[in-house]
This record gives sequence, C-alpha cells and structure tokens, in this order.
Amino acid sequence: MKTTWLKTAIAIAAGALSTQALAAGFALNEQSISGMGTSFAGRSSSADDATTLFGNPAGMSRLKREEVSFGVAAIHANTDIKNASGAPGSNDGDMVPFTAVPMGYYVKPIDDKWAVGVGVYVPFGLITDYEGGFSGRYHGDYSEVRVITVQPTVSYRFNEKLSIGFGPTINRIDGQLESAVPTGPFPDSRVKIKGDDTALGFNVGMLYEITPQTRAGLTYHSKVDYKLEGDTSFSGAAFGPLAGKYDASLDLETPESVDVSITHELNDQWTLYGGAMLTRWSRLEAIVVENEGGAPVPVISEEQDWHDTWSYAVGAAYKLNKQWTLRTGLAFDQSPTNNTHRSPRIPTGDRTAVSFGLAWNPTDDVTVDLAYSYLWEEDTKIRQDSYNATYENSAHGFGAALSYRF
Repeated sequence: MKTTWLKTAIAIAAGALSTQALAAGFALNEQSISGMGTSFAGRSSSADDATTLFGNPAGMSRLKREEVSFGVAAIHANTDIKNASGAPGSNDGDMVPFTAVPMGYYVKPIDDKWAVGVGVYVPFGLITDYEGGFSGRYHGDYSEVRVITVQPTVSYRFNEKLSIGFGPTINRIDGQLESAVPTGPFPDSRVKIKGDDTALGFNVGMLYEITPQTRAGLTYHSKVDYKLEGDTSFSGAAFGPLAGKYDASLDLETPESVDVSITHELNDQWTLYGGAMLTRWSRLEAIVVENEGGAPVPVISEEQDWHDTWSYAVGAAYKLNKQWTLRTGLAFDQSPTNNTHRSPRIPTGDRTAVSFGLAWNPTDDVTVDLAYSYLWEEDTKIRQDSYNATYENSAHGFGAALSYRF
C-alpha cells in the first residue's frame, strides 16, 4: 500500500514535468504551427508570425503590422507493450487518447522600436488512460496533468541588429492521478490524487540580426515554482477505517530551459534553420508529498534523479511562389528519465521526429499554416518491483493555424 501510494503521488510531479514539443513524454507543447513544420529548428530566430511571442519575444520587433494568430495542435500516439510481467491483467497499450490543444497570440507594433502582445498556450501536459485491468495498474492507470499559460509581452528594438523581449507568465496547473491497490481476494482498492495551483514565471529573449539574411536568437524560459494543493482519496478494503479523503500538498519546480537557434535566408526561395535547447531536468532530484488529517502516509519522499537534456533540430523552408511555402525538419531529443525510476505514467525514451509543413498566403493579410510530425522512440524499459515491460512508442502530430494581419 505504501509503495503504490508513493508512486502515485510522485507521478503528479512527473506528469506535470513532461517535456516540451513532443519531447520526452507525450506532452502537448505545440505553441507554433509554423515552427512545427521545421521541427522547431528556428524557434528562437525565425520570427515569422505572432507565435514568436513564445519562441522568442524579441522577435515581435520584426512584425511590421498588427497580427493575430490562432491554432490547434493534436497528437495521436501509439504504444505496443511487450514482454510484460506484473499483476494479472492486460497490456493493450495505446493509453494516450487523441487530444487537441488550442493556442492564440496577438501582437501590436507601437512604433519602429516597441511592440506589445499577449499569448495563451499549453507548455506542459499529459494524459494516459490505461484499460481497466491493466497489468501495471498498481503503478498508475490514469494520469491527467496540464498547464495553461497566459503571457503578456513587450519587445524593444535597439537598432537594425539587436532586439530584446520580455514577458511574465501566469501559469495554471491542475492534475488528477489514479492507481489501483492490491487487496488480496477482494476487488482492488483505489488511490486518487487531485491538485492545482497558479504560479508566476517569465520568458526573455534576444534576437541579433547578423546580416539582413542571417539572424540568431536566444530565449530563456524560467523555472516555475508550484505548490499544488488538493486532496488524496483512499477507497476500498485495503485502507479499512483509514479510507476517505485527506488534504494534500506537493512542492514542484518545472525546470528552466535555454533555446538557441539561427535562421539563414540562403536566397529568395530557401531558408535554413538550426537550433538546440537545454532543459534543466536535474532539478527533479526528489519529490516530497505532505498529507494531513491522519493519512496512511503523512510524508512521502523518493529519489527521482532525472538528468538535464539536450534537443537538436535542423530544418528548411522553400518558397514556391508568393502564395505557397513548404517546410521540413528533423529533431533529436533526449529523455530525462532513467531505467530505475521510470513508470507506466511516463514510459518515454530518447526520440527522433520528422516534420513537414505548408504555408498558404491567399492575400497579404492572411496566412494558413498546416503541419505534420511523426516521432518514434527507442525501445523503453520499465523495471518496477511488481511490473516489468518494454514499450515501443510512436506518435503522429497534426497542426493547423490561421494568422491575420490588420
């Protein structure tokens, strides 16, 4: 009972910390459909539209007209579970439901130096919903965690070469996680955790235009400190008179990241992109959960030992004519998890992604962006005390966006 409760509580942090942009976990983080088409290779330097507010707030200085952009991204994930051993039950896989995530941005240039804007997007998220009777249910069979962010932003252009941008972020996190508890000859008992919080962070960026054809960008996304407040529900015969609902809290830091990229306009038709991002996952050394009111386990602590990760991407765009632009990209991304602590909630490993995109400009005022990504992971092993399995994960990502310039 203690082990199951411990792993369930820790999963609320692990789920919230699923990394970004189809990276290390099935997190939804497609903040830009135009960027998705190049596997986000030029995320901090492309500054093609209002979505630069997230990718690099300094890029707003390149937008000459008032602009609004709305989009939606979705993931259809596939999982095959092999060589599983654990509690009696099934291992169907495909536990991630088809999920769509919206985004919206608005940017207004004030003059030739100042611009302001606001964005709403989803930087972190996770949904895993295993079938009833899942063999690994004692380590988690339902997880849903999401973060929604609002970012008011300002940018300033010093001269023809250098711009900076800054935006505070208002972040709302909420989550629900469930797992089963073995109860001998009786039906399984259940543990359910729910919690939420609102916390502040910031994004800051710099854009330097080396030449009229080449620019480099650097973006820093700050860590965010949360204190999730909620409750833990224990139900079933395993808990006897202790069954019930208890107040619970969990301190959690989502890690900072540094994104650097370069964009080079080779000629009137070709544009090349390259980028890398470092995420400080090593902040997740251990998780401590506190329960009140005489809960079965008052204080919970467990080592996580996650490690920092790098992601790399290259991409290109080809302008067919004034109306049509084609994009493609390739990305490699590390997983922060390790074989010792990996659980069925985030059964993710190092991955590769290839992307394709299309931009249509029917008029000077309107752009329609479409994107598709396919990712696949190395075989990922879970080695827990009562559940062992090998996961083969892949996913299809889809995106569509509409931008309008006033």
